[in-house]
Amino acid sequence: MSQTLRLAEQLIARPSVTPDDAGCMDVIMAQLKPLGFACEVIESGPADFRVRNLWAQRPGSSGKTLAFAGHTDVVPTGPLDQWTSDPFTPTHRDGKLYGRGTSDMKTSIAAMVIATQEFLSANHQPALGLAFLLTSDEEGPAVDGTVIVCEHLKQRGQVPDFCIVGEPTSVERTGDMIKNGRRGTMSGKLTVKGVQGHIAYPHLAQNPIHRAAPALAELVCIEWDQGNAFFQPTSWQISNIHGGTGASNVIPGQVVIDFNFRFCTESTPEGLQQRLTTVLQRHQLDFDLKWTIGGLPFLTTPGTLVQAVQKAIRQQTGIETQLSTTGGTSDGRFIAQICPQVIELGPPNATIHKIDEHVALADIEPLKDIYREVLQQLNLSLQS
Repeated sequence: MSQTLRLAEQLIARPSVTPDDAGCMDVIMAQLKPLGFACEVIESGPADFRVRNLWAQRPGSSGKTLAFAGHTDVVPTGPLDQWTSDPFTPTHRDGKLYGRGTSDMKTSIAAMVIATQEFLSANHQPALGLAFLLTSDEEGPAVDGTVIVCEHLKQRGQVPDFCIVGEPTSVERTGDMIKNGRRGTMSGKLTVKGVQGHIAYPHLAQNPIHRAAPALAELVCIEWDQGNAFFQPTSWQISNIHGGTGASNVIPGQVVIDFNFRFCTESTPEGLQQRLTTVLQRHQLDFDLKWTIGGLPFLTTPGTLVQAVQKAIRQQTGIETQLSTTGGTSDGRFIAQICPQVIELGPPNATIHKIDEHVALADIEPLKDIYREVLQQLNLSLQS
């Protein structure tokens, strides 16, 4: 059994459902401290939802630092009787490692740690500084996790220069896709007001659903932007509509519409808010609107980090990796606010959050080797 697989299994065996770290960071710190890492645990959140974060750092001679980032928490298992084997008992079947967190993202963390060990074994005094930024609140609200650590680092002037987030980004085989950016996310809760009344006397009421419908139809047809070379166009989607009393003979007094923008770097939250509000006002709606910005878009254009990752993947697997900004959000959105170059790289993501989550055993060592080679490439560039 490889060191990477052994460490991955140690982490998977710990039931670290958000926000419980379940001792994962203690296992990781036990690996990092002998390598010269200074480890700092930063806790945050209320007593009934206490989040554990780790910032571990080992300076290099150049003053430049690469941070490995990720999360030790996992989503709930779902019905246990639907799992073929216990989700927190690492299990091998048909060349695959099964368990909650195998793909998202304990295998990545294990690969990062062992890659770091191997790199430092070959480079005792590297030019590249190394760091780990881990949280137990990525799958949950994400308000007491990575964002808190980033605030601390910014205040202290300890911001990293490069960051690799271990999210599962690959499709068929480790290294075939990396994320060099992500779209932003902004949600809105729109309440359109009317006048409740008897459905047989519509002239004595105002149906807010009817009044809102033309505005919604217009919003659906708007081209918010055209995207760019890295991002698909901004998307506006309705997720929920709630209206009515449950009775079939009552015109409701209000309708509540939940919607979301997934927006690229061609649009700003302020611009999208203004354009949407203008449509509602033009339709003369009586409304309340509350906004929540879940994260801003970020983009790392091809440069030092992207090129090092592309070269490492090519050398270790023979794959010409694809750059992508598709998918949901990650903690990369917080790190990108303090770090100029952020990418995401991890194993295939086909089974994340699913029953019988797994990763192919054949994908584990290549991931570790890619991480190690990225460190080597960056270190060489800083020495030259």
